[in-house]
Amino acid sequence: MSVTHADIWSSYAQAALGRAGHRSGGARNAVVQLLGEQDCCLSAQEIFDALRQRRKRSVGLASVYRVLELLLSLELVQRIDVGDGVARYEALDPSGHHHHHLLCDRCGRVMAFEDAGLESAIDELSARLGSEVVRHDVLLHGKCPDCTATAPGD
Repeated sequence: MSVTHADIWSSYAQAALGRAGHRSGGARNAVVQLLGEQDCCLSAQEIFDALRQRRKRSVGLASVYRVLELLLSLELVQRIDVGDGVARYEALDPSGHHHHHLLCDRCGRVMAFEDAGLESAIDELSARLGSEVVRHDVLLHGKCPDCTATAPGD
């Protein structure tokens, strides 16, 4: 059995929670495991819905929010705001590896993307400004491939 990225992040997050004095709990474990499996951000409602589908005993929405706030405070996840009033959350890779997001203004889909040239440009801008960029988010607005294909004239 091979070790997955989800297993690595989940173990890392559980260890960080333990070092911070938080005992293991059902809701916390479920949210951590789910976040570790994701390629992109999810809202608290999406996390709640996914957990409800997986488990016989549902995790409450308030518990999901509490876990997310705890994970945020320990810098294990980041909150993503795409401007629609719904906060989304995703695991922070301890190596610093990250991606950015494209929001389809037509259907609301959020897609992850990576671009080495963009990262290089951000590094160059940081040096030019004489600043140290510790973390950054890039959010592009537009149309996803499905919406582009179905309505090319919009």
